[in-house]
Amino acid sequence: MIICLCNALSDRQLADAVEKGAHRPREVYAACNCQAQCGTCTRTILTMIRDGKPASGAGQGALS
Repeated sequence: MIICLCNALSDRQLADAVEKGAHRPREVYAACNCQAQCGTCTRTILTMIRDGKPASGAGQGALS
C-alpha cells in the first residue's frame, strides 16, 4: 500500500528502511532516496519506527 503519495513510497519500502536501521523519518526518506515533501506521512513513519524498535531493541539496558 502506498503510504507517501508525494514520493510514491509503499509500506514495504518504509518497513525495509526501518528494518535496516533508520531511526528517524529523515533517515527513512534518505534510505528511499527521497525527501519529505508535504509531511503527511511522517506520523505513519514515526509509528513504524516506534513499533519496530521493541523487536530490535529488546533487552537493552537489562545489564545496566
